[in-house]
Amino acid sequence: MTSRITFLTIALMIGIALLPKAAYAASCAEAAIEARGEQSRYEWSAKGKARANWRSKVRRTPGLGAAYANWARAQNAEEHCMSGPAGTLCVFTGIPCMP
Repeated sequence: MTSRITFLTIALMIGIALLPKAAYAASCAEAAIEARGEQSRYEWSAKGKARANWRSKVRRTPGLGAAYANWARAQNAEEHCMSGPAGTLCVFTGIPCMP
């Protein structure tokens, strides 16, 4: 009897541990969104422009919308910035996710 209770307890704990991951995976888009910012003299400004363009593109994407447009919740988020004599340009790529 004790071994059966122990087994059921372990099975329940494993099921609970897997539940949030399944719910989280269901709340993300299927594909990543990529957006390029505009050139800027400062890197912080270039990042801000790229982030704003990413959010705008996510909001306009059919099936996503404003609920997905938070860069902080994006999965596999990548920020690439390139600097040159004319300034800095950034490209943001990430899979949009809902809270």
